[in-house]
Amino acid sequence: MTITQLEYVLAVDKYKHFGRAAQECHVAQPTLSLQLQKLEKELNIIIFDRSQNPILTTPEGQILINQAKVVVTEFYKIQTLLEQDSDVVRGKFILGVIPTLAPYVIPLFTYEFMQNYPDVELEIVELQTHKIVLALKNDEIDAGLLVTPLQDDQLVERVLFYEPFLGYVSPSSPLYTKSQLGQKDIESNDLWVLTEGHCFRNQVLNICNTSVPKFKSKNLKYESGSIETMIKLVDYNGGHTLIPYLAARELQSKKKQIKTLKEVNAVREISLVHRRIFLKEKIINALQNEIIHNIPDDLKSYKKSFEIISID
Repeated sequence: MTITQLEYVLAVDKYKHFGRAAQECHVAQPTLSLQLQKLEKELNIIIFDRSQNPILTTPEGQILINQAKVVVTEFYKIQTLLEQDSDVVRGKFILGVIPTLAPYVIPLFTYEFMQNYPDVELEIVELQTHKIVLALKNDEIDAGLLVTPLQDDQLVERVLFYEPFLGYVSPSSPLYTKSQLGQKDIESNDLWVLTEGHCFRNQVLNICNTSVPKFKSKNLKYESGSIETMIKLVDYNGGHTLIPYLAARELQSKKKQIKTLKEVNAVREISLVHRRIFLKEKIINALQNEIIHNIPDDLKSYKKSFEIISID
């Protein structure tokens, strides 16, 4: 039994497909299949039921996989531990970022981070919050950049900054002439929101004191998957939406459509999140410092005295 064989097993279990698993492991599919057959023969078990589509993990295979995750993780910790004694910040680091942060935060820090830490191989993937949490617990990623608090004892949250919510209204909306939007304004029935699964949707609905979005049109109900799409929906179809501060910064030509909120000093808490058992301390410290250094100065003035909007 080898570490490589265990990695192949974990890849097949993850993708439920030999071809995709081989691609992930950077080997030819016949090579991967041969190594799994050797391992099954050595252990005298069937790990995967190949007659099913997608492939199913057998009960005996699941026992192996549960332990393989521990073994492979501990194996790679050896290199990480050795790197901790070096003054050089190096190694591979996988960062998960939620879609409502990725377009606005990633460009702020990545260039400078890679210039300052050329020995770090940084891989960034966009995932929704629940997928980031699962990937962290499965050791598939090293950290997540997302909205907190998560209220999960297995995870550590490093708060980076607080980002306020702003209103974005159509020029055709009766709210356009207002300098600020109050609670009743944003609760009206022409609010565009993100689809379910996005924590930003839940935050917006919590601000509006509702669990169900309201739509003015009787024959169009559309929930967007991105903040950019919501902005275009407002521009072309009327109504209003709520957007985060960093998204609003990119709408300089539409300043009159951006409104501050009164009565609700709502912000979302942005954090770097990782598991409590964590060894890549130097990399995440560097990442934390670079993000904080590169966010706009006016965001650095926001404190936790504002109302933190729940993501539940």
